[in-house]
Amino acid sequence: MTEEALCKAQAVLQHTFAQPDLLVVALTHASIADNRLASNERMEFLGDAVLDLIVCDELFQRYPQHLEGDLTKIKSAVVSRRICAEISNEIGLTELLMIGKGLSSRAQMPPSLAACVYESIVASIYLDGGFEAARAFVLRTIRPKIDLIAASVHQMNYKAVLQQYAQQHHGSTPIYELLDEKGPDHSKCFEVGVALDGRRFTSAWGPNKKTAEQKAALLALEELGVFDALEVDRAFEQLQDTNGND
Repeated sequence: MTEEALCKAQAVLQHTFAQPDLLVVALTHASIADNRLASNERMEFLGDAVLDLIVCDELFQRYPQHLEGDLTKIKSAVVSRRICAEISNEIGLTELLMIGKGLSSRAQMPPSLAACVYESIVASIYLDGGFEAARAFVLRTIRPKIDLIAASVHQMNYKAVLQQYAQQHHGSTPIYELLDEKGPDHSKCFEVGVALDGRRFTSAWGPNKKTAEQKAALLALEELGVFDALEVDRAFEQLQDTNGND
């Protein structure tokens, strides 16, 4: 790794390494290492455990009213490969990863590699600067994900999740539109659509406007890639069991 690349990496991580070799190893994929012991695979193993502890501690302190089941759901989603890969891409870690010729295109890089480099970087900061340094890096990069996921798991408030995402990534607010309604007055169904920055997402039906808006927000979050299909299916099941009022 050149001195320029090292400086760029430390700027991205906002951590100056006393032991730069740890950073080099954390950014070395097995495809380019002389042997696997010289790659970031061992760092990934350690980083996974450190990441779990930091997130568990943060959730325990932040949500004193949550039961173990809710905390487990949030933690599992926050430290998932998908979220770790998202963070790596967002902060530029993926571009810093040193890979072999067999992985010629970073655009085609599997999400698992992006997730692994995040975990290995967590380990390198932990080994170089201690637990508090690793904690500062993790919370700086992962807190926005915690906020989104916690709102979903505990409150089923997908409108709030979408609004936070829209403001963070688009600097705008979602617009909800009542598109249709059917049925007699005592048993109406409502169709609601949501638009963001001129983009219209799949509409949703509900037994009242509130539920229809929540479902529409949920579908928008899926199309934006914030939630995956399995998470959406589970959320729809939960919404089916609720009966909000206008």
